[in-house]
Amino acid sequence: MAQADPHAPPSLTRLDGKTGARRHFRYFDYAMAAFVAILLLSNLIGAAKLATFQGWTFGAGILFFPVSYVLGDVLTEVYGYANARRCVWVGFFALLFMAFMSFVVVAMPSSPDWGCAASGDALFAGVLGKTNAGTICQATYVSVFGSTWRIVLASVLAFWAGEFVNSYVMAKMKVFTKGRYMWTRTIGSTVFGQAVDSAIFYPVAFFGVWTSQSVLEVLLTNWALKVLWEVVLTPVTYAVVGFLKRREGVDVFDDNLDFSPFARTEAV
Repeated sequence: MAQADPHAPPSLTRLDGKTGARRHFRYFDYAMAAFVAILLLSNLIGAAKLATFQGWTFGAGILFFPVSYVLGDVLTEVYGYANARRCVWVGFFALLFMAFMSFVVVAMPSSPDWGCAASGDALFAGVLGKTNAGTICQATYVSVFGSTWRIVLASVLAFWAGEFVNSYVMAKMKVFTKGRYMWTRTIGSTVFGQAVDSAIFYPVAFFGVWTSQSVLEVLLTNWALKVLWEVVLTPVTYAVVGFLKRREGVDVFDDNLDFSPFARTEAV
C-alpha cells in the first residue's frame, strides 16, 4: 500500500515491495534491456581472455561486466527486489540461449571459401598454403566463441547466485537504513555479490586449466577490481537512480516481500 515516506524526497511516493511489483514503470523495460545487453556482451567477449597490464593479471571482462552489477543496484534501488528478480531470470535464460546458439553455430561445418581477418593475415600465410581459408577462420572463430561447457556453466551459475545475493543485500540494507546512505548498500551489496560471483566462476571455469595460483590471483584481483569499479561509479549510480526515481515518482521499499529467487513476481 502506498504511503508517505519521511526519508524520501517530497515528490516521491513510498511503495512497498508487493505494490512495486504490480506497478507499471515508464523506464523499467529500458533498464532491463541495458542490463541484459551488458551481461551478454561481457560474457561473450571478455570472460575467457586473461590479460596482464603493468604486472596485474586479470580477466578482460572486468572492464565492462561490473556495469551489469551497477545496473542491478539501480534496478533494485528504483524498482524493488521483485522487479530486479525478473531481470535476473531474464538474464539467466538469455545466457542459456546465448550458450546454445554459440554451440550450434560453432559446431556447423565451415565453408572452405570462408574468408576472415585471420585468413588474410600474413602471420597465417604458411598455414593457408597447406589448408584453406575456412579452416583458419573456423579455428579462430572457435577460439573466440567456442566456450567450453565449464565456462558456460560457470557463467550461468555465477551470474545467477551473485546477482541474487547482490539484490538481496541491496534491498535489505535499504529497509535497514530507511533509504539513507545509498552508497553503503551499493558498495556493500557489490562486496557480497561479486564475492559469490567470482568464487563460483573462476574455479568452475578454469581450475585445472590455469594454475591454482592464477585462479586464486585472478579471482581475488577481479573481486577487488569489481568493488573498486562500484566505488568509482558511485556518483553515476546516484545520478541514474535520482533521475529514474524523479521520473517514476516513487521509491520502493521491500519490507513485506518474499525474497526467494523462485517466488512468483506479481507484476502486470
